[in-house]
Amino acid sequence: QVQLVESGGGLVQPGGSLRLSCVASSGTLENMSIAWFRQAPGKGREAVSCINKSDTVNYYIESVKGRFTVSRNNDKSSVYLQMDSLKSEDAAVYYCAARPGICFRTRNLYDTWGQGTQVTVSS
Repeated sequence: QVQLVESGGGLVQPGGSLRLSCVASSGTLENMSIAWFRQAPGKGREAVSCINKSDTVNYYIESVKGRFTVSRNNDKSSVYLQMDSLKSEDAAVYYCAARPGICFRTRNLYDTWGQGTQVTVSS
């Protein structure tokens, strides 16, 4: 059973950058599609981006296109979300989630989740 751990969140000024990491504390991310979701206070959890198990990027939500980049390292032990030009509306708890099949945007199709990492964008 894969267990996921996110890190890299924090406080950043508008226009700044953060890189989130998702690693497997047990098991492996190989042959898993990994999605990034986020949840802001009072809002639902939305899919932000996903990288397929084949290492092709499946999607970005419209609001982050051109600013966020999802990637996987060569040994497939980690997945990253590089977030540039951050805006106040990007502030949320960010979660990574894994599934053995292809990427989907629907949260209940993911059976493994990390604990989340807080991203705060404020001057």
